[in-house]
Amino acid sequence: MARLFGTDGVRGVAGQDLTAALALELSIAAARVLARGGGGARPRAVVGRDPRASGEFLEAAVVAGLASTGVDVVRVGVLPTPAVAHLTGEMDADFGVMLSASHNPAPDNGIKFFARGGQKLEDALEEEIEGMLGVPSSPVVGDGVGRVVDAHDGAERYVEHVLASVPHGLKGLKVVVDCANGASCTVAPEALRRAGAEVVVIGDRPDGYNINEGCGSTHLEALQEAVRLHGADAGIANDGDADRCLAVDAEGRVVDGDQILAILATEAKDAGRLAENTLVVTVMSNLGLKLAMERAGITVVETGVGDRYVLEEMRRGGFGLGGEQSGHVILLDHATTGDGVLTGLHLLSAMAHRQQGLAELAKVMTRLPQVLVNVKDVDRSRVGESEELTAAVRAAEEELGETGRVLIRPSGTEPKVRVMVEAPEQEQATAVAERLASVVRSALG
Repeated sequence: MARLFGTDGVRGVAGQDLTAALALELSIAAARVLARGGGGARPRAVVGRDPRASGEFLEAAVVAGLASTGVDVVRVGVLPTPAVAHLTGEMDADFGVMLSASHNPAPDNGIKFFARGGQKLEDALEEEIEGMLGVPSSPVVGDGVGRVVDAHDGAERYVEHVLASVPHGLKGLKVVVDCANGASCTVAPEALRRAGAEVVVIGDRPDGYNINEGCGSTHLEALQEAVRLHGADAGIANDGDADRCLAVDAEGRVVDGDQILAILATEAKDAGRLAENTLVVTVMSNLGLKLAMERAGITVVETGVGDRYVLEEMRRGGFGLGGEQSGHVILLDHATTGDGVLTGLHLLSAMAHRQQGLAELAKVMTRLPQVLVNVKDVDRSRVGESEELTAAVRAAEEELGETGRVLIRPSGTEPKVRVMVEAPEQEQATAVAERLASVVRSALG
């Protein structure tokens, strides 16, 4: 049987892969694994969701499953994933549940669990939950069943939390925020306004079906147009569950996750707030980021692809800042997961503090041209075994020298191999990537 949990919870097409029955069973299994604390008090869980229409029936199934096992449920409604994680810790709940498929289209949905303190689950706990699916248990009856309450102050508590972390107010900045018709529609504009910014809001009309549709961090065109139209200083884009943040400068140029990390790392270092003087990134981060951090005297630690691996390394090493090119930025002093609202506030705070535009701040690093080719229908398991491919990679690395980089890795979910090449010039990066892709096809096809 294939593993049910992916890199970020359980996802699938709602009603087809992710059914009400599966949500019910998952919540019961999770309660048996995550609500095992002692002390005699009834276990408690925080449940939130993004505004997808399917989240309504999935939330009902999850709440029913939890309460039927004797877990008290606090429903916090539509809130970002990081808000649910924060409230799980702040309310001292045994665990939290978030219903969202993040940046995926509306037909998809997902179930993500947080352990006590709002921490992401380790693989062993996810496997234990899977192992509990369908295992019979004694019925809970009478006064043993859980109670369900709605917490109407969740958004306010979260906004107060992120605002308390901002080093410098945003007075004088005009900002466009794109909420992706998702979970940040209320909290992101409110936080920005209360931090002092003049705010223009787009992507804030969720109808249950338009989440991430032509908006948000996966579709920046609307934000770019709005920033230029309104003469804003910057634009901030979240994804559907607001655990990501990308930005655009006053001219509408994209500032990606690597550039945001570079800005935040140098700002924190100059303020003496960069733990261990270290930034944690994935192997997919642009070489330009690593070269910039080297010039700034900041150590870079690399992990595998996925924000969960970044987070694991941050906890292991006591590091405070890390993230991905996609905009998952983790500020571990203030959040237990990537937080797009928090990231946007800190990015704009750096602008206000330095009295510089985002384009100027982004010059801290120079992005090298990066080409990614997905080679389909090959045997990804043989990537490390092919002598022909190994020789081709070695030749490409010698050609590129210290100003370029090659990364070839198998997809974790599909029969394809990803070929990534960075080089000083776009033409060279493209030529090397295509050459290596041809080798992958011939050697692994």
